[in-house]
Amino acid sequence: RDGSFAALTRLHSSAHNVRVIRLRRNFGKSAALAAGFAQAQGDVVVTIDGDLQDNPAEIPRLLAKLDEGFDLVSGWKTKRRDPWRRRLLSRVFNAVTGRVSGLRLHDMNCGLKAYRAEVVRGLRIYGELHRFLPVLAHYRGYRVAELPVEHRPRPHGRSRYGLERYVRGFFDLLTVSFMGRYRHRPLHLFGGLGLVLGGLGALILVYLTVLKATGEAIGHRPLLTLGVLLVVVGLQFFSLGLISELITSH
Repeated sequence: RDGSFAALTRLHSSAHNVRVIRLRRNFGKSAALAAGFAQAQGDVVVTIDGDLQDNPAEIPRLLAKLDEGFDLVSGWKTKRRDPWRRRLLSRVFNAVTGRVSGLRLHDMNCGLKAYRAEVVRGLRIYGELHRFLPVLAHYRGYRVAELPVEHRPRPHGRSRYGLERYVRGFFDLLTVSFMGRYRHRPLHLFGGLGLVLGGLGALILVYLTVLKATGEAIGHRPLLTLGVLLVVVGLQFFSLGLISELITSH
């Protein structure tokens, strides 16, 4: 509704090397990026948002950074022209993402990025995983860098992202971290949780057994229920890890 498609259509009519893709409706940014990546034919892919806040003149600098040996270069809006609340939430989001993923970037979700083609063609993007493209590339062994870029005030409209965006982003971060670190060794995660919970439950039951041996009644103690529950849940986690290992090995 902001006239982007009409502008792209005019550009397409005047330049034969321009390809325009229009989805049936707004399926979200991840679907849009996936569609664009599938159609891109060059050796390098550059993404930029259509809200005019990113400066296309920064693209040559991103390409020069790629030539230094990196596979993905992400923009870093050092002077972000957004409301203070959004800037604050973004800082928290980037800090938590860097802590959990191990990839420390100042601006994980900047729309201005440059990729080598093999990076985007190997990524499966769905839901709202577009926020974690640098993390997904990092887990696949690609070299990731960031570069300070200019950020302009938004000239038209307003962002529809709210606080719920960051709540959903936390769950997406858990998904990305699990797929990146434990996709091929799920027993390390589920088995570790199972051992911790089961071991704690076993210690509780041993303690209660000693009390029982000394003649103290334990049947009425909630600690007994907790100990049994921890052992059962621990066994379930361990079994889930073994089943996941069987699935991933085929």
